[in-house]
Amino acid sequence: MASPNQGVLPENMKRYMGRDAQRMNILAGRIIAETVRSTLGPKGMDKMLVDDMGDVVVTNDGVTILREMSVEHPAAKMLIEVAKTQEKEVGDGTTTAVVTAGELLRKAEELLDQNVHPTIVVKGYQMAAQKCQEVLKEIACEVSSEDKEILTKIAMTSITGKGAEKAKAKLADIIVDAVSAVSENGEVEKDLIKIEKKAGASIDETELVKGVLIDKERVSAQMPKKVEGAKIALLNCAIEVKETETDAEIRITDPAKLMEFIEQEEKMLKDMVLEIKNAGATVLFCQKGIDDLAQHYLAKEGIMAARRVKKSDMEKLAKATGANIITNIKDLSAEDLGDAGIVEEEAISGDKMIFVKECKLPKAVTMLIRGTTDHVIEEVARAVDDAIGVVACTIEDGKIVSGGGSTEVELSMRLREFAEGIDGREQLAVRAFADALEVIPRTLAENAGLDAIEILVRVRAAHAGNNKCAGLNVFTGEVEDMCANGVVEPLRVKTQAIQSAAESTEMLLRIDDVIAAEKLRGAPDMDMGGMGGMGGMPPMM
Repeated sequence: MASPNQGVLPENMKRYMGRDAQRMNILAGRIIAETVRSTLGPKGMDKMLVDDMGDVVVTNDGVTILREMSVEHPAAKMLIEVAKTQEKEVGDGTTTAVVTAGELLRKAEELLDQNVHPTIVVKGYQMAAQKCQEVLKEIACEVSSEDKEILTKIAMTSITGKGAEKAKAKLADIIVDAVSAVSENGEVEKDLIKIEKKAGASIDETELVKGVLIDKERVSAQMPKKVEGAKIALLNCAIEVKETETDAEIRITDPAKLMEFIEQEEKMLKDMVLEIKNAGATVLFCQKGIDDLAQHYLAKEGIMAARRVKKSDMEKLAKATGANIITNIKDLSAEDLGDAGIVEEEAISGDKMIFVKECKLPKAVTMLIRGTTDHVIEEVARAVDDAIGVVACTIEDGKIVSGGGSTEVELSMRLREFAEGIDGREQLAVRAFADALEVIPRTLAENAGLDAIEILVRVRAAHAGNNKCAGLNVFTGEVEDMCANGVVEPLRVKTQAIQSAAESTEMLLRIDDVIAAEKLRGAPDMDMGGMGGMGGMPPMM
């Protein structure tokens, strides 16, 4: 109900208190969860999102769907933050986190309808979330960062069900090689894996460049197109004649003086090129401009050059080749040069690009993702990004858990046992949390067109028989050992998803008063009766 302002709040403010505020926030969160629920798992469906400019996105990636949606309700935005946090911290499991949060809200609403106070529910949820973290660490298996087989299985589990699934074996191998290349002392700097996307070929033609791919071409056609055993110089300064920093005017009255002036400029450019040649460089990447005359001199010396290379690409080149980025040409020496087996300009789908490859120990690599259309490539890139995240998590943490809903069912059983020892109403909240976790195996079964109740009963029975890896094989419809099938995920995917889902739910349940300004120019408000034209739903899209 909207309370009277009584002259305290402005006229354009609306206020919802108590049960109305809680019901409204829970409904908003559940709608968000239901939006992405059908995308969960290998048999999940895709969503087509069309923005007001007519741009189309086809995906089943949870965070992409939620990010592209135009959402207005504040509680719904809080659940979207859950997905964004999951994406940032882990890279995968965004849909799991949001669907779990939505189910926790649904179960909380049932308790509120039974007159259980919100603070009791919150306390019970906190106890359950803490117990989940303990159980997850107990049931997790340790793996070595050198175990390529397990890392490949983790990458394949992440890719399965997405647009890149048909090439998942090849992509998984490439991803593991890429992450292993940039990992150092158990830490992975994902930014050093560059992803380039080019349409016009099959996904199977995706390749890993053990070096860096620069989306630039040679500055002059007279320069060599391919350089083997390249010595690479990286410059963060322009190869041009600098203008004076102060306003100056030069008066020339004699034509001979003008010729001297021009010749002096040419000499300065030639000297710059000689500095580069004398250092032993055969390939030059410049972050700034290269004068036309300097391009001519570089071509005469047989040096391949590219200009206006992005700063991020320069840093990756430095990591991949071992070169130092120099800000003054006079400081350039042989020790500052990097090495690469081959530097070559190639045309990919009509666009010329420079490949810096066959680096000895590259600490930066590039994945060239191919696909038949831009929409296909974008979805493959999202799948690859998720897989890179989970492989990186596994290398950093060294712990994995089984997938296919098996972990959630095991947690659910352990929580029910834990609830038996709790006095007070918090026991109800812990049981509700346990029931909510089973939404994951239930959704996997529903999305595969299977009988969710039957599957859930069979998975529970297998876990009661001490098979903690028993989960649903959505392709056969059978309950199988997920570890034996290679369906595994990093521990961090589960710990982060459950923690963020629980905390966001707890925050929403604590709200008993919503004070909101009506939007101007006829925008939808937050009135419970037909919000935003969605028939009683909060305004979101």
